Amino acid sequence: MDLFSTGLIEITDDEFALISKLIYDKVGINLTDKKKSLVKGRLNKLVKDLNFKTFKEYYNFVVNDLTGQSLINLVDKISTNHSYFFREKDHFDYLKDYILKEIVEKQKLLNSNQIKIWCAGCASGEEAYTIAMIINEFFGLDMPKWDVKILATDISITTLKAATEGIYIKDKVVGIPENLKTKYFKNIDSEHIQVSDSLKKMILFKRLNLMNEDFPFKGKFNMIFCRNVMIYFDKETKDKLVTRFYRYIENDGYLFIGHSESLGRETLFFKYIKPALYKRMYI
Repeated sequence: MDLFSTGLIEITDDEFALISKLIYDKVGINLTDKKKSLVKGRLNKLVKDLNFKTFKEYYNFVVNDLTGQSLINLVDKISTNHSYFFREKDHFDYLKDYILKEIVEKQKLLNSNQIKIWCAGCASGEEAYTIAMIINEFFGLDMPKWDVKILATDISITTLKAATEGIYIKDKVVGIPENLKTKYFKNIDSEHIQVSDSLKKMILFKRLNLMNEDFPFKGKFNMIFCRNVMIYFDKETKDKLVTRFYRYIENDGYLFIGHSESLGRETLFFKYIKPALYKRMYI
């Protein structure tokens, strides 16, 4: 049978084991057996386009590619990048009503005007732009007095490109209040809308693998958002990442995670504040 003319290329248990281990070792994503059909579906076109007849051939190609580009393409296909503006809105309400006020008072005591935020696993940028809107609205006319830096990172080059462009179909922005939509977006055509330059200037989008032992950051962050990312990690990988987060958050800084995630209230590094929100503890 001609595999290129009919149906999908099948993936064996051994082939899935090889690919899932490679993904786990490189980026920490834990692909359980339930994800076998997902892997087959997402990689089939890529495998066919490269003229391979089996997933084993494709796997060998990836691990022997010294440039690393094939691995990047593989991770790009496997990564789940689902996000939307004002996702888990209570986080942003708490940011606006409590955290920013607390940070402003603290920074004034330190005679500092800098606020640093990291969005880890930023997908196509909706979270980072939401934070930028919240901060702009909070400071209002005082915004120029503050040096706000938002770093947004992801493993996927494709989604980072989309985030940097800041162009979204209009269905993606229905959750944004009309006044903010008018203020921070411009129409591109009948179906697309683009983030304003004022928000773009606040954010630096960079590719970063969260499995790196160290991150190339200068200084620490007042808060880190890593929401709905660790659900793809096993406990060992998650615990190691949380330990690294601890090293890069200011004392009394905040860590946001997804509402379907938990650090466990017994964690030594962070104090539980409310569902999916933790505060860095002194140790």
